[in-house]
Amino acid sequence: MNDLDGSALLVALPATAGAVLVLMGLTFAVALRAGKHAVIDVTWGLGFAVVAATAYVLHTGDGTRAAVALGIVALWGLRLAAHIANRSRGHGEDPRYEALLARAPGNPQVYAVQRVYVPQAVIMWFVSLPVQLAMFSGSGPGPLLWLGVAVWAVGITFETVGDWQLHRFRSDPASRGQVLDTGLWRYTRHPNYFGDATAWWGIFLVAADTGLPGWLTILSPLLMTWFLAKGTGKPLLEKDMAERRPGYVDYVRRTSGFVPWPPKKG
Repeated sequence: MNDLDGSALLVALPATAGAVLVLMGLTFAVALRAGKHAVIDVTWGLGFAVVAATAYVLHTGDGTRAAVALGIVALWGLRLAAHIANRSRGHGEDPRYEALLARAPGNPQVYAVQRVYVPQAVIMWFVSLPVQLAMFSGSGPGPLLWLGVAVWAVGITFETVGDWQLHRFRSDPASRGQVLDTGLWRYTRHPNYFGDATAWWGIFLVAADTGLPGWLTILSPLLMTWFLAKGTGKPLLEKDMAERRPGYVDYVRRTSGFVPWPPKKG
C-alpha cells in the first residue's frame, strides 16, 4: 500500500502553501478593516478546508480516499469556523491579541504578521500534511482508513457536543460566574480540545492507511495535540478561567485536564 505519486505531491505542496498564504493575506486585510485580529481564529478552521480542497483538485490518487480525506477535513474545518464566527459576533478584539500588540516593539500590525499570521500559516500547512499526502496514494482504501473515519467521528462529536453544551451554559443568566461541570465537561475540562485532537488523529490514520509515507506524517497530529494540551490552548484558557471564576480551582482538582475520565470524589 505504498503507491504514492511523489511527483504530483511535490507539485501540490507548494500549491497548498500558496493557498494558505493567499488566505492569510485576505484575513489580514479583513482584520485591518474590522479593527481586530481575532478574525484569524475563524480562518484557522477554514484554512484546513482550503488546503484539503486545493489538494483534492490536484489529486492523482485513489478517488475514495481523496473524497474521504476532503470530506472529513472540510466538515471539521467549516464547522469550527462557523462556530467561532458565531461566538465572536458582536465582540471586540480578543484579549490575547490586545496583550500581544501592546508588547509590539515597533509597528503593531507588522508585529501581528510576524507573531500571529506567519506562525499560524506554517503550522496550518504542516498539520495538514496527512490530508495532503492521502490525496496522492493510488492504493485502494484499507482498514486503517475506516478506523480513521471512526476516530474522527468520535473527535468531532466530542467537539461539537462540548461546544453546544458550553454555548447553552453561557446563554443562561443563572450560570454567570459559575463553572460548567456537567455533560462532557464533567469528564474533561476541555472536551472541545480533546475532540479537536482526536479528529486529527483520525485524519492521520486515513493517511497512515497509505503505508510508510502516511506514517511519516505523525508529527502533524502530535503537534496539533501539543498545542491544544500544552501550548496555546488549554494552559492560556485555564489561567484566564482561574482568575475570573473562584470555583474553577476546585473543578481543576477533580476533573481530568484533557482525556475524558470519571471525576475524583471528595
